[in-house]
Amino acid sequence: MTASHSDSLVVLFGATAGAYGAKLGSDERELILLVWQVVDLQNKKVGTLHKSLVKADNLDLSDQCREVSGLTPEGLGKAEPLDRVLQQFSQLVSSDLKVLGRSSYTLCSDGQLLIRQVIHPETSKKNFLLSDCFYSFYDLRKEFHTCYPSSAAVKDQTIKTMAEYLGLGTDEAEEDFGVWQVKTMVAIIFSMLSEDHIFTEPETVKHKYETGPCSKSETVDSETVIRARGLPWQSSDQDIARFFKGLNIAKGGVALCLNSQGRRNGEALVRFVNSEQRDLALERHKHHMGSRYIEVYKATGEEFLKIAGGTSNEVAQFLSKENQVIIRMRGLPFTATQEDVLGFLGPECPVTGGKEGLLFVKYPDGRPTGDAFVLFSCEEYAQNALKKHKEILGKRYIELFRSTAAEVQQVLNRYMSTPLIPTLPTPIIPVIPPPYTIATGSVRDCVRLRGLPYTAGIDDILEFMGDATGDIKPHGVHMVLNQQGRPSGDAFIQMKSADKAFMVAQKCHKKMMKDRYVEVFQCSGEEMNFVLMGGTLNRSGLSPPPCKLPCLSPPAYAAFQTAAVIPAEAAALYQPQALLPSTRTPQASAAAPPTVTYYPAQAAQLYMNYTAYYPSPPVSPTTVGYIAAPPGAVAAAATATHTPILPQPGALVRMQGLPYNTGMKEILSFFQGYQLQADSILMLYNFSGQPSGEALVTFPSLDLAKQAVAERNGQLLGSHSVQLYLV
Repeated sequence: MTASHSDSLVVLFGATAGAYGAKLGSDERELILLVWQVVDLQNKKVGTLHKSLVKADNLDLSDQCREVSGLTPEGLGKAEPLDRVLQQFSQLVSSDLKVLGRSSYTLCSDGQLLIRQVIHPETSKKNFLLSDCFYSFYDLRKEFHTCYPSSAAVKDQTIKTMAEYLGLGTDEAEEDFGVWQVKTMVAIIFSMLSEDHIFTEPETVKHKYETGPCSKSETVDSETVIRARGLPWQSSDQDIARFFKGLNIAKGGVALCLNSQGRRNGEALVRFVNSEQRDLALERHKHHMGSRYIEVYKATGEEFLKIAGGTSNEVAQFLSKENQVIIRMRGLPFTATQEDVLGFLGPECPVTGGKEGLLFVKYPDGRPTGDAFVLFSCEEYAQNALKKHKEILGKRYIELFRSTAAEVQQVLNRYMSTPLIPTLPTPIIPVIPPPYTIATGSVRDCVRLRGLPYTAGIDDILEFMGDATGDIKPHGVHMVLNQQGRPSGDAFIQMKSADKAFMVAQKCHKKMMKDRYVEVFQCSGEEMNFVLMGGTLNRSGLSPPPCKLPCLSPPAYAAFQTAAVIPAEAAALYQPQALLPSTRTPQASAAAPPTVTYYPAQAAQLYMNYTAYYPSPPVSPTTVGYIAAPPGAVAAAATATHTPILPQPGALVRMQGLPYNTGMKEILSFFQGYQLQADSILMLYNFSGQPSGEALVTFPSLDLAKQAVAERNGQLLGSHSVQLYLV
């Protein structure tokens, strides 16, 4: 039993099978020793000193542990497991308190590490329920510095330095390991009591993580934020809070990061209540969540607000209900109403506040995206909802996932900032460190992956590579798209050396990804570039790329080796001043080199093959920087252009709502009689290279375009009603 102003302390000391002292708990090793003694603060009496060995699952002791503690695996093999030792601890403390005539107590340990970095994480992983006494404790080092301000800084204190400051003449060699530490701590406490020191403000450990919204107007201290990387994609904010069990995360302080497709990318930003907690979190670098190790790096408050912050009143109102479980629904029919969603969920999982507990995600023009967020008041209702994962609503199956307040903000921010017609920014020159160039030459420091699932993304490839991801060069993952802009099932990866490429090819060849085995071959940068430029790499050698492709093709890396490029064919579509360029001739097109315009990688990803930036450990993930191109450079690029794209002057019509399997032939058939050619049509794809259901069509004249919109808008293509807009 504990109280805020306890009349007794339980002095506690412990050790693990690994690191000792300032690194206690940093190596994720298990507890093997607990020593404790009850101290009556009022009568200055002590109870019996208890020492208990703990049988760890892994009895392989580190050299430092053997040397300092004198313990052996044989001796620990006869001890009780941790859950039994904790039960005995509670029973013996209660018995000692009864003998001393006391009723309440608070733990007192040498610093933060034993309780925050050892006991809480280990019991959480082993699913043990800790008693309330472990959620409140006194840090003897802080209390000592408060009592003796002229002593060393808290971070430099140890039991030995505190004893030396007071002139206590205890000999560490005379006592068993752990016994000397507890006896000395008790002597230090009695000295502090003689100075009228009062123990009044214990350290606290939060019982559970509290969710909540975050506003972009908040000030977030950069010394309190970390980035966790390598998380399982299905992990929730509660899973991350459990990984950091024992440390106090700020309310709403877990922000799961999303990739360009709006899916979780295995990273999260976590905000702690103070810098001390953040520093302890950094010590959990490469600790495990299940079978995966998690990397932990410093991050900034600006990064946290970019992910978790929001300004929408609608979102703020939706998230204002505290302690709610948030579920994300994806794939809803665009015609779905609140009543449809409530009916789909059914009475077994009632939504908090009925319709007020639903938030539909929409584009700026009000069109639905097919996403929605739902609030549930308890875990039971949320679990019932998750059981409906991939059930049918209308004619579509619906995906349901756990979500967070930060994810709500991210998704809303992403869609609300999406332009109705994607436009590209003013040309800029990428600033990329010189060593990280696209590979050329005959050195076989690359690997080719063949037979990838068509749904595979960068995250899937990195997971497939396993430990070898650390040997990938930055900007070293290249997805290969076909002439229609769809995934081809191939990818190239630049490794740090030919030896690394050889090892990856040996280790990963014919390894399974999802339900397919993937072939992995070692190759050279020259061969890789040939394929990325549109050529073919097969057993009979290299086949050159086609001279002319009417659709978007992978970038010509050979022209400029330090940046991804986007063909002017695509760039011209989105530059208003060049929307309808003059007619080109086949002769000019064949003779002229491809015109390129530089854009940031995020813009380029929408239209074509891209290079993924993958930072090498142990540096924290960063973004590539860009500077605006000087006016002269832009002018030079403009004058260097040779061949515009559109086959003839005319007008653009945007098609929306196309079936995802729509091709050129179907669109030509839809516009039969309007004098269109195959190269008048440009299919649009999303960030993952999948059809977006939209296309741009060039008509010979503005009048013909207006006529097509008037006559064909709303007509069916397959089973879909197609919307037409004059651009």
